[in-house]
Amino acid sequence: MTSTPYTVKDVMTTNVVAVTLTAQFKEIATAMERWKVTAVPVIEGEGHVIGVVSEADLLPKEEFHAHHPGMIEQMRRLGDTAKAGSLRAEQLMTTPAVTVHPDATLPQAARIMADRHIKRLPVVDADGTLKGIVSRADLLKVFLRPDDELAEEIRRNVVNHLFPVSHGRVKVAVTQGVATLTGHVRDGNLIPVAARLARAVEGVVDVRCQLDTATSE
Repeated sequence: MTSTPYTVKDVMTTNVVAVTLTAQFKEIATAMERWKVTAVPVIEGEGHVIGVVSEADLLPKEEFHAHHPGMIEQMRRLGDTAKAGSLRAEQLMTTPAVTVHPDATLPQAARIMADRHIKRLPVVDADGTLKGIVSRADLLKVFLRPDDELAEEIRRNVVNHLFPVSHGRVKVAVTQGVATLTGHVRDGNLIPVAARLARAVEGVVDVRCQLDTATSE
């Protein structure tokens, strides 16, 4: 059975908005607004990613303006005014940057985002050079695969492989990403395996496995 998992490079955006260490606060805010992004990688040299500036890194300046004088001293004691007084990317960025490699699987990228509570990941090569960016929305692109494409992959990589003798008696239908397997197979022990493998196909939302064991050949 040959089934290659989708990787980050399959869904990432290669046209990346990035800034340098000396980028000014307003320049960064303007870039985020213009390109409708919530974070930008900070690069140096030939594109080496050294940090990320997100909306969360910019918000302390607005919060600082909103506080009355009595609160400013409290913020200073807590260290919250450090970024509020920052002007350049090198002062605003979060470092080291949380990144992902192009060959990482989508579940791996999703796990990093969930664990680190971030929405976007710079994609870097082995040298740390920026190659793209992947967002939560990008990870959902696999669920836009056509139903007939999903059905074909399930039939080719699951049904035909597991049931080489009785695959002709199995029907695979996919509607709105939900796969339904019906028919009769020789080995009932492989039915739950078929359901599990079908569910693992990238883009499948759910599986309804209605296979049963053939009573006769």
